[in-house]
Amino acid sequence: MTTVSRWKPLAIAAAIASATALGGLPPAAAETAVDPADEQYRPYLHFSPEQNWMNDPNGLVYHDGTWHLFFQHNPEGTRWGNMSWGHATSTDLVHWDEQPLAIPQTFDEDGVAIEDIFSGSVVVDDGNTSGFGTADDPAMVAIYTSAYTPAHPTHAGIQAQSLAYSTDDGQTWTKHEGNPVLDRGSANFRDPKVIRYSDPTSGESYWVMVAVEATEYKVVLYRSDDLKNWTHLSDFGPANATGGIWECPDLFPMAVDGDPTNIKWVLVVNLNPGSVAGGSGGQYFVGDFDGTTFTSESTVTDDALPAGDVFASFDDGTWGDWVVGNEPGNWKDGPWGLQPASGTLPGQNPVSGFVGAGLVNGFNDGDWPVGTLESPTFTVEQEHVNLLVGGGDHPHVDGTQLGNEPPAGRLLFDGFEFPDGTNLADTGWEVTGDFAAEPWRNPSTAGGDYYLGQKRLNTWEGGPKGDDNLGDLTSPAFTIEAGEDHLSFLLGGGKRTDGSLEVRLLVDGEVVRAATGPEAGQLNWRSWDVSEFAGSEARFQVHDGATGGWGHLTVDHLVLGGEPALVRSDETSVNLVVDGEIVRTATGRNSENLDWVSWDVSEYIGQEASVRLVDNNRFGWGHILVDQVMFSDAAAAPRIEGYDWLDWGRDYYATVSFSNAPDDRRVMLGWMNNWDYANDIPTGSWRSAMALPRDVELVSTERGPRLAQRVVPEFAELERPDVAYADGARAIADGDETLPISGDVVRIDAVLTPGDADAVGLSVLGDDESATRIGWDAASARLFVDRRDSGNTGFHPAFASFDDAPVALADGKLALTVYVDRASVEVFADGGRTTITDQVFPNAGADAIGLWAEGGDAWLESLTVTPMHGAMYREAGADGATAAPPTAEVTVLTGPRKGPDADGDFEIKVKVGFGEPTTVVRLLEGGRVVDREYRTADSERTFSFLVGGASPGEHRYAIELENSAGVTDGGEHVVTVAG
Repeated sequence: MTTVSRWKPLAIAAAIASATALGGLPPAAAETAVDPADEQYRPYLHFSPEQNWMNDPNGLVYHDGTWHLFFQHNPEGTRWGNMSWGHATSTDLVHWDEQPLAIPQTFDEDGVAIEDIFSGSVVVDDGNTSGFGTADDPAMVAIYTSAYTPAHPTHAGIQAQSLAYSTDDGQTWTKHEGNPVLDRGSANFRDPKVIRYSDPTSGESYWVMVAVEATEYKVVLYRSDDLKNWTHLSDFGPANATGGIWECPDLFPMAVDGDPTNIKWVLVVNLNPGSVAGGSGGQYFVGDFDGTTFTSESTVTDDALPAGDVFASFDDGTWGDWVVGNEPGNWKDGPWGLQPASGTLPGQNPVSGFVGAGLVNGFNDGDWPVGTLESPTFTVEQEHVNLLVGGGDHPHVDGTQLGNEPPAGRLLFDGFEFPDGTNLADTGWEVTGDFAAEPWRNPSTAGGDYYLGQKRLNTWEGGPKGDDNLGDLTSPAFTIEAGEDHLSFLLGGGKRTDGSLEVRLLVDGEVVRAATGPEAGQLNWRSWDVSEFAGSEARFQVHDGATGGWGHLTVDHLVLGGEPALVRSDETSVNLVVDGEIVRTATGRNSENLDWVSWDVSEYIGQEASVRLVDNNRFGWGHILVDQVMFSDAAAAPRIEGYDWLDWGRDYYATVSFSNAPDDRRVMLGWMNNWDYANDIPTGSWRSAMALPRDVELVSTERGPRLAQRVVPEFAELERPDVAYADGARAIADGDETLPISGDVVRIDAVLTPGDADAVGLSVLGDDESATRIGWDAASARLFVDRRDSGNTGFHPAFASFDDAPVALADGKLALTVYVDRASVEVFADGGRTTITDQVFPNAGADAIGLWAEGGDAWLESLTVTPMHGAMYREAGADGATAAPPTAEVTVLTGPRKGPDADGDFEIKVKVGFGEPTTVVRLLEGGRVVDREYRTADSERTFSFLVGGASPGEHRYAIELENSAGVTDGGEHVVTVAG
């Protein structure tokens, strides 16, 4: 919601009320000391909930002048869980008011959750087909997925479709007594989008549902006349991208180039993982829908091999001269088996994208076994090695080990391999809290993976309360000797970034080093440089102040030595080996679909090489798929880039459109996050934002009609042209330059001519140490967003990324529109046909904007940087204020001088004060903004809010004045309108 001093208590009260109804209080609700607007990464343009977790947009609908955004929400914490529907409303798609929780998860009489409320849609039942409303006052009907928990008495583990309805414009919801209304007995049937279809020939009208069988890569279509009884129509898929699972479909008609006589249908299918940029993303298909079947015109079906010589096809049923390193003793000869696989293996989602009769499939015995597979040597004679690759996304990292060997050095505390019957306290450790209740539990003999020996520290096993154990395990003192420059140890378990769950090195009683877990059971090596403490006494401490899921740590094998431990690799990789060194490497996309990878090996022509596959991962997506190793003079094009994507960035997912939008608009909204790292982004009392809403249209291209997108034009009202910066018609010299304007909430419009530069572009959210770079590379003809050095990137290994898309120049020029909002960039190119959306987490205060060129000079045709007002939490942009606005004079001008206003049309006159700027003035009624005025330094001091058609009775209005330094309360003003 738009949070200022007056509104914040209302929002917190609503959150507390919702939580009370659910039987618990959100932990963040007590954290009222921090204004959401002051949180470092809080967006000002994008919607984000004031507190707690958010993911997919749900139930997007326009009704009676209001845009409704429902969303997947955890009302009790900042990570995924307790799935319910949150709710926000807007009259302009720009300013959103957060509403009370809409549809909460369901509990039984004992308070046990039996149903989570997963994604879905909302329709306005104008014909009252459901009977939930009336013809004159139709109900809003939500169609959502009931994800029944294992505790449900009749539908445990099933996902089915259910209804809820509202007769008060979405403020309160009643779950239908006959739920579920559509049950296929499936554990992965979800995300219903319901539309109203009218047959253009017969005029027959009915409801159509598009949902997914997620793991089958299939969209299923159903028909209903009353929203309660459904009949199967048809299925679509698998088609195009089939990585991970399919989710959140949408289906809608659009006029091509605005021509109402040329209508095509668009089917949107989101998928996770397996998107073009990795992880979560959305694809779409263009075709026709006849009321029963969707027929795609944009499915890519060409599986022909690229030009080149096949080195290994795996089609003859043998490994030939390849050296097979299956894990000794594995009962299925995993991971590779005794011969190539012919396709999908038992327990595996469908494997696709391979060519011929066989492939390498490392899923024998599931993800558990590890091993290597290496080709015979060959001489590199052509410039490219092309190969099909799929499976887990676990890349090879230089400087790691395939084993789990400790470093050379002094083993502390005997590696916890104390004689049976000896507990931790017996050896001089200080044990507190729950860990002191039953001393025999420490050290533990259970928990974790990749520990050494039989015993370790595990704060789940180490007390009687499992993840809810609290306390410390503190070692006796030990001296760090000269030359013992590194303390290495194995660490696994939960991850907390607030200091509540970590291992610590204490010197003189002070914490000098700390580390938290990976949110996984696998222990891996961590090392601290402790050279500065040579000669000092130190203690090692395991601090567990965390409860709930993953509220524990596992620790083993502390070693002091001259060198740090080598981290154990968890790779699922295929590598090119030259002279014993890995010189090229690839991994999968967490997808059972194989796609082309190409290595440029021109520098190794004439040298001996081999292809080595490594599976060193026993857990999720712990396998690799490979087929058709080829040698060629040309790079193979990845198939995935031939599909149609809603966005080429890492953070645009679960995107669906608003139902019932006026004027035949098609407005789409996506979740600005990625499941690869969504639970770990370093935000504060909330987690996740939505992307900016976009108008979409179908435009003609050489490939057929395709979507073009732009941020909805309503956001123009936030632009501040009075303080915009313009530049252009000049050279961009090789190197970097910082522009004389800065800002972290801006729109940038640029036209660049690369000239003889290898690359050219912009930098945003920068400082002396880092920036996010947006550019175009001449050699590849690709637009990119590079966030590898954008500030805070270390919170998850999958975050730092270089995301790019093919974009052709138009008359030698590149036109870009970029929206920057504190912790994100949304880039639009090629007339909106190509977009890249990425979160970034810049250093505090990083707001520099720059231009750059590499490898030569480029040309700046034009550049406009337009600062923007905020839409959420802080509306005043940079205005030079050093204190809150001065008080204003407010006068209410009604018809008669005495008595009530006669007709409900009146004027509220505001005269702002001198001194500090007044940038935004808001008119509120009942705690909600009903009008606002954006002001510049040149604005007249006096202006008016015009109120028309106010209903009879008493109206209480408040005025609030805001600038970048704070908010001033303008007091309350009462107007009585005659009855």
